[in-house]
Amino acid sequence: MTQGYCLAGDEARGLRLGLRFSTALCFVLVVVAVVLGSWPLLLGLSAVGLLAGFTPRHPFDLLWNHGVRHVIGAPELPPNPTRRRHAFKVGTALLLTLAGLFAAGADTAALVLGILLLTACASVTVANFCVPSELMALWERRPGRTMEALR
Repeated sequence: MTQGYCLAGDEARGLRLGLRFSTALCFVLVVVAVVLGSWPLLLGLSAVGLLAGFTPRHPFDLLWNHGVRHVIGAPELPPNPTRRRHAFKVGTALLLTLAGLFAAGADTAALVLGILLLTACASVTVANFCVPSELMALWERRPGRTMEALR
């Protein structure tokens, strides 16, 4: 199980690229925003993250499902499970904080947070290791604890 998906061998391999598409595209856009110090772009990405956190599909998943996958012959992405959506909510909070830091002129703090955010985004894009999702998985496995309180 990864990011809340319960995928078996062939299914997991088939979705390997698609599941990374939204985070890879976000990574590139956040790099641009951090390099430019663009708080408006970060606010726009925050809106995308907010939609991803509260709807079954990340807006970039729609680009995958209706465009990119047809070009490369890949399968359609399923709706995002709860853990992945909660991870997008964490990312949204970080993007909003980053936008606020740049808007306030706190460029050094923004760069530090930007590097941390990009490191987390790179880990999920390259290694399919999502820190917030894995922390939620640990929480789910605690005796007597469930994710029901977070749903």
